[in-house]
Amino acid sequence: MSRSEWVSTLPPWRRLLAMLNWRPVYDIEQEELACEKQIKQIENEIDQLKQDNARLAVLNSKMDALLRRDESSFQLPPSTRSN
Repeated sequence: MSRSEWVSTLPPWRRLLAMLNWRPVYDIEQEELACEKQIKQIENEIDQLKQDNARLAVLNSKMDALLRRDESSFQLPPSTRSN
């Protein structure tokens, strides 16, 4: 929404104040919206990282279990060294 569109949504007395630049409300609101959007994006990224970490933890535990199973089933061949 552009500044002129935003001003047109205001009541007449508020439009006059906005046109006189009484307070930079529009700019403050736009900055606030941008910050909120950035916060939501960061929260989404954090949630995604948590999900990725959980998946990696599951995969690591599966890999550890496989390695432990392979190590326990691995038997050394009899020594062929003669004295």
